[in-house]
Amino acid sequence: MKKYYIQTFGCQSNKSDSERVAGDYEARGFIETKNWQDADEIVVNTCAIRQTAEDRARGFLYNVATYFQQQGKQKPKIILTGCMTHHGQEKLYEMMPMIDEILPINEVGFNSAVVRKDKKHAWVPISAGCNSFCTYCIVPYSRGREQSRPMEDILAEVEKLVKEGYSEITLLGQNVNSWGLEKEGIGLRKLMMRQERELSREEIPDNATQYEQPKGIPPFVQLLQEISKHDEIKVIRFITSNPWDFHDLLIDEIATNPKIDRFIHLPIQSGSNKVLYDMNRGYTKEHYRELVRKLREKIPDVVIGTDIIVGFPGETEEDFNETVEFAKEMNWKLGFVAQYSPRPGTASWRLYKDTIPQKEKKRRWEILDKIINKDNLSVRPHVV
Repeated sequence: MKKYYIQTFGCQSNKSDSERVAGDYEARGFIETKNWQDADEIVVNTCAIRQTAEDRARGFLYNVATYFQQQGKQKPKIILTGCMTHHGQEKLYEMMPMIDEILPINEVGFNSAVVRKDKKHAWVPISAGCNSFCTYCIVPYSRGREQSRPMEDILAEVEKLVKEGYSEITLLGQNVNSWGLEKEGIGLRKLMMRQERELSREEIPDNATQYEQPKGIPPFVQLLQEISKHDEIKVIRFITSNPWDFHDLLIDEIATNPKIDRFIHLPIQSGSNKVLYDMNRGYTKEHYRELVRKLREKIPDVVIGTDIIVGFPGETEEDFNETVEFAKEMNWKLGFVAQYSPRPGTASWRLYKDTIPQKEKKRRWEILDKIINKDNLSVRPHVV
């Protein structure tokens, strides 16, 4: 019987995708091995959010290729998937000649039973891709335009999980708030491929223009309400939310629905409006402040975490200090602080020069990480 091994890098979405890849293998009669040295096929599910993430995947592949070469053994079939596919097949085969096949992650379907290690908690993807074109983000190019799963498919999966004894689920999407509201919109992928001319910031569509405005109860709120009807489901989480479309009715639903976890992951990325504009985030810090005020007013036990990027091109010391002061004001209980890394193919890679020294990025990272996370280590919320 043939054996498969999956090496996963990156976020919760990648972990969920790997569970589905495993399901596809086992539906074809493969069995999982814990050691890649014993595998007939190795799948490397990659992350491309930062250069260090790509470097880890390439390092793993190098170690695999070196091992089999030194042992004089035939190398297993190596399949690469995940967000590094944005580089395109030609470049990937050039960068990593040990690869045998490239599988776009959006081709991983939902036809086979998912192989989950956790028997209490389950990831449930509700959408793939993203229509929010933040200038630094590779996701729209690696995962394509946003596509929401039909409600009946999601609810069928939840019902199956209930029968299997699951009591906690996390709904996954690059922008869960806008589930069911994506438009076809402008294809920024095509725009970015126009290498014969310069790209201007004004050509990048505002995120809000890529989605419909909800009429009545937002679809995502309706989805939460339907899932909550299962008595067996005790905890519902969701990742990730964008501040610009965190609707008031979603706040109300969280406030009145005890099944929804009180930890809200709400990325800010910067406390400078200038930097937020350059990032094409679609909101200001004033908008974010008002949203947090509403959350804390209506949900007294809410715990808010965030993401911040330091060293974004053009971020001055004044911009950074604005972020520092905003962090002190917001009092987040968890902050994933990252140092900006230019990603080839993104808008920021074409629009802005990465002129901030790595040493300065690290200094800014250390300051913010200490402010947000140092005193909160013992009270961090449960992040699956």
